[in-house]
Amino acid sequence: MTQIDLIRWQNIHAADCAPPSDRPLEALVDELAAALRDPDPEIRDGVPYVVLRTWIQRRVIDGRLGARLGAVMAERFGDPDIQARTFAPLVLDMLVSRGDYDPAWLAAFSRWYPTEQDLRGHDPVLGWLHAVAHGADLLGSFGTHAAVRPTDMISLATERLLARNEYVFAQQEDDRLAQAMALVLTRPEVDEHQALAWLDTVENDFEGLPSGPLPAYAANCLRTLRTLYLVADLGVRRSRDAAPVVLPHRDALKRRLAEVMAPVFQHA
Repeated sequence: MTQIDLIRWQNIHAADCAPPSDRPLEALVDELAAALRDPDPEIRDGVPYVVLRTWIQRRVIDGRLGARLGAVMAERFGDPDIQARTFAPLVLDMLVSRGDYDPAWLAAFSRWYPTEQDLRGHDPVLGWLHAVAHGADLLGSFGTHAAVRPTDMISLATERLLARNEYVFAQQEDDRLAQAMALVLTRPEVDEHQALAWLDTVENDFEGLPSGPLPAYAANCLRTLRTLYLVADLGVRRSRDAAPVVLPHRDALKRRLAEVMAPVFQHA
């Protein structure tokens, strides 16, 4: 495994992230990629992360290097270490958000996202993991990319919501997933039927809920739907500073969300 010289990266960060000239850029990117799977959160989620993000934004990591980095991250969805799997979508999101795309990245993500079982938001030793939230960010970026069918991303989000798991969202995973779904639903080619059809699957699942306490997955799904209702009502922001965008089928979506959620509220 590539060794991480944290002090070196702190110095690079302090120099406005200017790439040093004493090593090939490929080797530096390899070291940053290794840092993004390190179990030490100070390394994985600290200065190396910021430098990598800056180099992608500034296109220091160009299309060729971006493709290489993206392939590494797509392979990492099968990594045995949870922190490696859950930080891979963060890096891919950086690439896809600037317009890069490889169908192999999407295929690897689509296999991983609905099947990941370790959904912890934060671990006291490993730090932030956030499989659902990090995956949601990438789902939103894929879902607004012209090369990706938006309905595929809505179906993927639905699979993630209905996958059985005992973890109850505790770190705003529901907010991040609802935000991503709303972004996908702003695509102009999504007609009203497509914007609502996925809720039939959720409704059918909810009909089989037991009479006792809600299973964790159902509670997570319900909370995500409530947030989506709110986002549909207020509009969704493509970035923190952007003006909210109105969902094309906002009113129909709100009505259908209310219909799907109502029996669960009455049951409670």
